Amino acid sequence: MQHAKNRRQRATARAIPFPAREMVILTFLMALAAMLTGCNTVEGAGQDVQAGGRAIERTVN
Repeated sequence: MQHAKNRRQRATARAIPFPAREMVILTFLMALAAMLTGCNTVEGAGQDVQAGGRAIERTVN
């Protein structure tokens, strides 16, 4: 019985402490959100550039 208890204590000591685990998860979620909103921002900027190009073409013609 003592051997199993020692194994659990060692496993717990190696695990990421709760506040650090929260920070890892929070950091991952924030990075994911930044990447997803970044894609939308780049797509919107591309659409703006296309609209500007069309306006220039209409002005020239």
